[in-house]
Amino acid sequence: MISTDEFAARSNVPEDRVLAAWEIVSVVSSVLIAEWAVSSLAGGNKLIGAVPVSLALVLMVLSHRLRGESAREIGWRLDNFPRAARLLAVPTVVPVAVLIAFGWYASSVNFGRWGGGHLVFGLLPFGVLWGLLQQYVLQGFVNRRAQLIWGRGWSSVVAVALVFAALHLPNPWLALATFAAGLVWATVYQRAPNLFALGLSHALMTWVLISTVPPAALHSLRVGFNYFR
Repeated sequence: MISTDEFAARSNVPEDRVLAAWEIVSVVSSVLIAEWAVSSLAGGNKLIGAVPVSLALVLMVLSHRLRGESAREIGWRLDNFPRAARLLAVPTVVPVAVLIAFGWYASSVNFGRWGGGHLVFGLLPFGVLWGLLQQYVLQGFVNRRAQLIWGRGWSSVVAVALVFAALHLPNPWLALATFAAGLVWATVYQRAPNLFALGLSHALMTWVLISTVPPAALHSLRVGFNYFR
């Protein structure tokens, strides 16, 4: 198990910073390959697209083990859930309220739009689990490695947000939204690393975004090569 002081000290070790940078590049490249190259060749076969992503997850797990990072350190914990939830409350509720107000004004509110109108099988399993997985990759891995390179603070926070936005290109509005949300989530993670709270915030904001903004404006949340289909 790595203590907070030991983790912070590693950012001063050049070799470890270079390794952390390569780890980020490897994981992000795997996702981009799935979004662009594999999607263009797989003909809509999502199982094929899952191969590079699965390899990235294997790399992440091995990296955690080699570095001695525990599940608790990564953010799989409940003890700091209340603190993380408090930090997320305002930056989650305010955008949600703004989106609902916009949707109401534009007559585009439809809370059953996600998951084919079935909240149980659409929102809960897919939305929360998908948000949790994304936050694990983004915060539990990329954020931690970014901290090894730039330390805690705005440099690593902005780096994480840029990575998140890049993974949603070339969808302009979605990239902008994910950059803004990425700033919030990366900041909260560095203060209270709790993936469950972040996953719930992610799922809620995604659900409201889909339910209030016309699908055409978000291009049905398509990213990578699928954006052009």
